[in-house]
Amino acid sequence: MRAFLDTGPSGLAAAQRALESGRHRLGRETVRLLAPVGDPEKLICVGLNYLDHCLEQDARVPREPLIFSKFPSAIVGPFDDIVHPQDSSEVDWEVELAAVIGKKGRHIEESVAMDHVVGFTVANDVSARDWQMKRNGRQWLLGKTFDTFCPLGPALVTKEAVADVHNLGIRCSVNGRLMQDSNTSQLVFRLPQLVAWVSRFVTLVPGDILLTGTPPGVGVFRKPPVFLKRGDEVRCEIEELGAICNKVV
Repeated sequence: MRAFLDTGPSGLAAAQRALESGRHRLGRETVRLLAPVGDPEKLICVGLNYLDHCLEQDARVPREPLIFSKFPSAIVGPFDDIVHPQDSSEVDWEVELAAVIGKKGRHIEESVAMDHVVGFTVANDVSARDWQMKRNGRQWLLGKTFDTFCPLGPALVTKEAVADVHNLGIRCSVNGRLMQDSNTSQLVFRLPQLVAWVSRFVTLVPGDILLTGTPPGVGVFRKPPVFLKRGDEVRCEIEELGAICNKVV
């Protein structure tokens, strides 16, 4: 996918022609869907980026985007298993809108930031809360980046196919029980702001993934807290983008 995105508009045009031809099709039951981008150069995340999520934990709304990262090795496919680490007892779910970069840039202006985004997909920013909030000096990285902690998919939906990315229903359920139910209209920092902000520090390249934050309803802030256990099934869904469903093993 990274090589395809590097081709830019000509590659997207070729894909559109292939789609319109009605050829080159395989039945869904004959293939295993992988993550749309499995090996991004960068996997960038945003914390505290839903107004309602800030409210549920009595946190101040950030004045600037709160940026952290996951390693690309955390990525798995839309229907692959989430492996529960042996040394964590507080594994949590976080449905997130993920944006995929399609055009290289640094110091990008907000007015043209969406020109650098090729499309969107659904992500689950799985988090080991004990490692994120209590251990390792409360640095977030280790708790966020265990292997399999970033299910992604089911497809890369081009931005032209989405009516309004800042007005999409976003939901997560565990074993059929609805846990998160919000809308991307609740984003504190919208995509143009996020792309511009991150590009102040690093060069964004095609295939980079930007996770934009999660709405309320995560397990750690429930009373009492609820965490994932082996055998659970987590479904994350965003309107117009599809759904991913992953079993905890």
